[in-house]
Amino acid sequence: MPKVRSKGFSNPAATWDTRFSSTDYIFGKTPNVWLAQHSELLIPGGRALAVADGEGRNSVWMAERGMQVDAFDISPIGVDKARQLALAANVTVNFNVSDCDEWDWQPDHYDLVVAIFIQFADPESRTRLFKRIIETVKPGGLLLLQGYTPKQLDYKTGGPPRLDHLYTEDLLRAEFAGMDIIELESYEEVLREGTQHSGQSALIGLVAKKI
Repeated sequence: MPKVRSKGFSNPAATWDTRFSSTDYIFGKTPNVWLAQHSELLIPGGRALAVADGEGRNSVWMAERGMQVDAFDISPIGVDKARQLALAANVTVNFNVSDCDEWDWQPDHYDLVVAIFIQFADPESRTRLFKRIIETVKPGGLLLLQGYTPKQLDYKTGGPPRLDHLYTEDLLRAEFAGMDIIELESYEEVLREGTQHSGQSALIGLVAKKI
């Protein structure tokens, strides 16, 4: 659910406000599958950041498991729906309306940063964003990331229809070369995450530790 300024999106806040204006949660209310499969990485009481968190499904899920969660998204409508989701789950999340460039990237601050489908960033913005993510993870802390690979252009079941926005293992190894890559996997799976990530999908998942 990536909301980053991009050459392909002249007004990303308005674009995502329009998408999130549906009464439904367009990516669902349950967490991303890659994140849920790595629940052992969540440390009760630890600090987590959900990047471009949309309607809040991932941040709320982490808060339900005892983490202190910050989350931001460029869409005020998305953030409002995230707050409603947290209220219904009876958890507290520090939600903010921000884009990735404006967010306060505090150095060495988070035990876990979660970046799920943040693929509306063009290559220049993506490199800048990845650098800031690395900086904000604590030494010994973790990054968990999921995205689509180029084969997703064949499936068209979610994600941007732009090759330069998609991930490969080589790209992620290069961007996170300064981290200890614990897990990096390209795979295919049927996603059922709301109406926007639905069907056979070409995925890539990363778990990396800051040295």
